[in-house]
Amino acid sequence: MEVDCIPFRKTGYFSELICDYLDEKKELRPFYNRFPKLENFKEQIAEKKANFPQAHRAVLVKALQGQYESVTTTQATKKNIARLGHENTFTVVTGHQLNLFTGPLYFLYKIVSTINLTKQLKKAYADHDFVPIYWMATEDHDFDEINYFNFKGQKVQWNFQSKGAVGRFSTQGLDEVLAIFSKELGATRNAQELKQLFQKAYLEHQTLTGATRYLANALFGETGLVIVDGDDAALKKQLVPYAKQDIFNRIPFEKVSETNAKLAAVSDAYAIQVNPREINYFYLEAGLRERIVEKDGRYYINDTDLEFGADELEEVLDKHPERFSPNVIARPLYQEVILPNLCYIGGGGELAYWLELKSYFEALGVSFPMLLLRNSALLISEKQAEKVKRMDVSVDDLFLKQASLINKKIRKISNIEIDFGPQKQALETQFEKLFTIAEQTDASFLGAVKAQEVKQKKGLEHLEKRLLKAQKRKLKDHVVRLSDLQNALFPNQSLQERQLNFSEPFLENGSGLLPHLFNALDPLDQNFLILYT
Repeated sequence: MEVDCIPFRKTGYFSELICDYLDEKKELRPFYNRFPKLENFKEQIAEKKANFPQAHRAVLVKALQGQYESVTTTQATKKNIARLGHENTFTVVTGHQLNLFTGPLYFLYKIVSTINLTKQLKKAYADHDFVPIYWMATEDHDFDEINYFNFKGQKVQWNFQSKGAVGRFSTQGLDEVLAIFSKELGATRNAQELKQLFQKAYLEHQTLTGATRYLANALFGETGLVIVDGDDAALKKQLVPYAKQDIFNRIPFEKVSETNAKLAAVSDAYAIQVNPREINYFYLEAGLRERIVEKDGRYYINDTDLEFGADELEEVLDKHPERFSPNVIARPLYQEVILPNLCYIGGGGELAYWLELKSYFEALGVSFPMLLLRNSALLISEKQAEKVKRMDVSVDDLFLKQASLINKKIRKISNIEIDFGPQKQALETQFEKLFTIAEQTDASFLGAVKAQEVKQKKGLEHLEKRLLKAQKRKLKDHVVRLSDLQNALFPNQSLQERQLNFSEPFLENGSGLLPHLFNALDPLDQNFLILYT
């Protein structure tokens, strides 16, 4: 697989905050622990080792063995679960929602990045072991975000009515989704593999958690990937002291609010990704995941009749920690409390909210992990690569907004000069002389001269646009072919990885897709990759 790349900043698809983080802008230094460079992991290992109780490892191993009890587990994963009990073993984590059939393509990139980093760490720090972790977001309740995937420009959707944590949802009705999906897949060998994978995952497991675990295990189990379900009473018991600090003392609310103000002060371009709530936990029961809110010393479960005094709620937390579900602010802390983790790998949006959390972790005495932007990639097929070459389009050009891409191409291939830049420059030179004359005679003329300059510049710009528009009509064939090419590579004028499901490249590449990705994705090479398949 041929590989090219482009800096993340030049793609135009990543926020100023993330680009500045990748550039290690000094003003952002207070918001993270260590930058993800291979040599920096030495200190991160030492810090986590000192701050992670050995007793937590025993709980973690036992919980994972229970979660995998009814799962056909590879020897590599079994060994990694056992290794987590040893003090010289650490994790690298990525997380993802339980999207239907993995959802967007970047699900693969997240996990491949995570696995590849553990391999690099093992080479650099041979006396330690490193386990790749996929944290399933089983307790999310926004079903509309995960109940579909895109295939060949169409939405394949699961229509199902339920409430509460999505991981507990029944897989009822997914046989109908498979029937629709199968018709679109065709009858090739690769299509049959996809149908079988969907069937075994979703029709042979009763819950969305079970189905997603099977799917991720089928794709990555041979690498030793360990899949964690946080909806686990034994694991949540370790979260209880920290949940109390949140629910009763408001520490996360105070610390994250302070950090958000500091981030906003660094740059107006930094959009705050998430704002903390006064209480960052939901109350979780069958068919229910609702916010806990406090009013006048009483604690209410939003949109229900449930309410508690402080002592009553604390008693429930001690006896039934499984009933408390962390939100987007509290979930990262939960992960770091129960895992001997060194690094979190996520997308731009995820890293943006992680950058809000460091002071909150410090206040609660939990080591803050290194933050690594996951690999991103644009897959270009052999046919598409031929079109790119024939149309003489550069990699950088592909990432332009479509209007800018077309305008640049038309200017390049037009047999007449469309760029009125020299004329504008000549006009500015003329008006500089007029400004000098006006200043020497009557300063009141300056306004009139300026108005005339603006008018004539606008006239030139109007003529330039009309000429460009006329050339687009004349060269319509080029415009259509270039638009079609970019639309295929950037569906809905968005990054391919955010739109396509893995099933499309799998149809073309089959079981060779994942090996290609493992060979091409280097998690510590912080560039956007272009992979020619």
